[in-house]
Amino acid sequence: MSEKFEHYHYTPSLAGAIIFAVGFFLSSGFHVVQLTRTKTWYFIPLVVGALMEAVGYIGRAISNRDPFALTPYLIQALFLLIAPALYAASIYMILGRLITTIEAEHHSMIRVNWLTKIFVAGDVLSFLMQSTGGGMMAKEDADSAKRGERIVLGGLLVQILFFGFFMLATVIFDRRLRKSPTQASQMGKEWRTLLIALYVASLFILVRSAFRVIEYVQGREGYLMKKEVWLYIFDAVLMLSVTVLFNVVHPSVAVPGRKRKSAEDGYALRSGDLS
Repeated sequence: MSEKFEHYHYTPSLAGAIIFAVGFFLSSGFHVVQLTRTKTWYFIPLVVGALMEAVGYIGRAISNRDPFALTPYLIQALFLLIAPALYAASIYMILGRLITTIEAEHHSMIRVNWLTKIFVAGDVLSFLMQSTGGGMMAKEDADSAKRGERIVLGGLLVQILFFGFFMLATVIFDRRLRKSPTQASQMGKEWRTLLIALYVASLFILVRSAFRVIEYVQGREGYLMKKEVWLYIFDAVLMLSVTVLFNVVHPSVAVPGRKRKSAEDGYALRSGDLS
């Protein structure tokens, strides 16, 4: 029996690719509207990541017609692989701003001005490793492709390491704040809703990254890479859920964007509250 395809072990599902491409495009389009209205520019990485997810599934839809074509295979492989790193960057920035907004910097195990820098730096490292490894995997040379897989695996492990540490830092901050709430944290509960959304989104991305690690440990001949359904269950569904989650619980509910923040500063200046 001859091998099925050069790049896939199956013919990519056209219906599945179209459904998720449309889902990511609609959600990211709504995010663009929300971002523009609220001036939450720190959320741009997630929007870019969502658009990359959409383009990635367009690549899979094209691969349905020609599974041997290299370009659509590379598009879907790279974009679906590295897009979650952009989601993670926005999540890291949200927590830092949330801590500052509710005036709870003293409860953070890491100084707030370093918190975002540390986690985003790890995220950038993960992004670069995965994109570099993904590019090497596209080469015809078997040795280069194997090295690429190892680099991608390393990038995924870095992502899991930093995400795990981030979740630990978030839990510790949350517990400290529950024991000793700040005055600002008692003025509204929107921040609590956003924090729960961060927990859910972080868990989903962590599960997705763990799936990808197992996938790459098994290799191209492994069970997960031979069955397309697992990609949709443990990657597509989880990432679209995160994207839609932040449509519903947009960070602007608790962390103001530039426009709103400027208005508050202007009020404080007129009231003589700022030195």
